[in-house]
Amino acid sequence: MSAPVALTSPVAGDSAAPTPSRFWDRRAARYAKKPVPDEAAYERTLERVRAYLRPGDSVVELGCGTGTTALKLAASAGAILATDYSAEMIALATEKARRAGVTNVQFRRCTLDDAALGERSCDVLMAMNLLHLLPAIPEQLRRIRALVRPGGLFISKTPCIGDQGLAVRLAIPVLRAVGAAPYVSFVTERSLTADIAGAGFAVQETGMYPLKSRSFFVVARREST
Repeated sequence: MSAPVALTSPVAGDSAAPTPSRFWDRRAARYAKKPVPDEAAYERTLERVRAYLRPGDSVVELGCGTGTTALKLAASAGAILATDYSAEMIALATEKARRAGVTNVQFRRCTLDDAALGERSCDVLMAMNLLHLLPAIPEQLRRIRALVRPGGLFISKTPCIGDQGLAVRLAIPVLRAVGAAPYVSFVTERSLTADIAGAGFAVQETGMYPLKSRSFFVVARREST
C-alpha cells in the first residue's frame, strides 16, 4: 500500500498546511501498522500492474510510503527506485526490504524535481494514491512524462475526491485548518483523464478499485516523441 505523500513543496501562500515531509514523518510509524482498507481492491491493483511489467523493466515509484507496493512488485521488474518525501517512511521501507531480503528495490527520499530522477530514465513510473495530493497536477504530469522513456508507461491510482460526496469535500478544509490533513486537490475522473492525455500520454486501461472510494486506476503510455 503506497502512502499518499506529496512530493512537492506546500502550496504557495498556504501557511496553515503542514509541510508534506513533517506531516507524514509524524504519522509514519502509525501508518505502517494500519491494515490495507480494502485488501481485494489492493490485490486487484497489483494484479493489473504486474500484467504490464516485464522482468527487465526499470521502474520508479513516487510516493512509495513504507514500501509495501514496491516490495510486492519486486519480482516482476528488473529494478525499482521507490521514492518518498518523508524520511521516516523511507527508513521504514528500507528496513522492511532488508528483513525481506529484497535487493532490487532501492528506497530514496526525494521530490519529483530531484536531479536523481533523470529524464527518460525509466520504463514504468508509478504513482499510487498520490496525484490528488499534488498542486498543479497538469504541470506535475508533464514532469512525470519527462522521466518516462518514449513508449514507456505511467501507472497511477488516485482517489477522485471531486467525485465523492459533498460531506467529504466540506470536511477536508476543516481538517487542514487544524493540521490533520495535507493539501488535497478535488480531482475528478474526467479531469484526471484529460490531464494525463494533455501531458502526452495515451490511456491504455482504466478501472475503479475500490469503487466506493472512487480510486481511479489508469495505465497510460508515453507517446513515442
